[in-house]
Amino acid sequence: MATAAPVNANRVDPRRYRELNVLQRMYRCRADYLYVLPSLGVMFLVIGYPIYYTVYLSFFNTPPSLSMDEKSFAGIENYSRILASSRFHEVTWNTTIWTFASTFFAFVLGFGAALVLNREFPGRAVTRGVLLVPFVISAVAASYVWRWIYHSDFGVLGALAVQMGFSDTPLNFLDSIDYALPSLIVVNVWKEFPFAMLLMLAGLQTVPDQLLRAATVDGASVWQRFWHVTVPHLKGVILITVLLLFVQNINHFTIPWVMTGGGPAGASDIWITQIYQIAFGRIRFGLASAYSVILFAVMIVIGYFYVKALAFGDERPNA
Repeated sequence: MATAAPVNANRVDPRRYRELNVLQRMYRCRADYLYVLPSLGVMFLVIGYPIYYTVYLSFFNTPPSLSMDEKSFAGIENYSRILASSRFHEVTWNTTIWTFASTFFAFVLGFGAALVLNREFPGRAVTRGVLLVPFVISAVAASYVWRWIYHSDFGVLGALAVQMGFSDTPLNFLDSIDYALPSLIVVNVWKEFPFAMLLMLAGLQTVPDQLLRAATVDGASVWQRFWHVTVPHLKGVILITVLLLFVQNINHFTIPWVMTGGGPAGASDIWITQIYQIAFGRIRFGLASAYSVILFAVMIVIGYFYVKALAFGDERPNA
């Protein structure tokens, strides 16, 4: 006579588990949290406390000194000063251009490179290695190299422009109010497109060959196969890649600071460089903290969409 399999009394029906509220779920999984408690403690020390202290300091007026004993409560004065400042609007505009342009061109260039590398051709491994060089080079080293490339007197680009007859004098890139920010965007796109290339190449290799062959048999052109088969299959990867690039660009500090320091005349100043200048140039930690909280609020919104994108990617295979 067959015996029934033993029933685990601690096992929870998945449908019932979803109906439980958050506190009930945490209580049922209380033993699991003990394993991650040390990691949670470290995260609180290195992430949670700095966030708390930054928010706390943003409500205080700190004089230009290194002593925190002289601070005085200011309420939302720091936020009001920042949001009402014309300089904040200029820096916000620069940040918007920097972030969206860098994200768009890095993604498009990376996606194009991924489409090329997804095909078999002689020297594909070498080409892949060469295209990864910008990604593995230190951002500081790359910034100094590009500073010399852009140099108005000794730069390669300026010399080529003169020799090819495009200009009578070497072009001025980093010292020009009109060209400084676009020049930095070019460097940033060159540095980041391999990241998008890797993610999109990994996504392309998951596209089922059966669907592509079926579309070919049905008479679909190359563009139709790409737009109606490949792109829909990569929606989750595309969304996550764009969001990661966006977050990285809005927080990118090294290239703008090393190459121009936000200049000339603030033409390439973005949020992160402005925060650094206020905190360590003007020694106004309260004002810089308020600026950081504003940036943190923007990052929370982006993080929300990133989590939604991850959830979308998890649910898609089950759809």
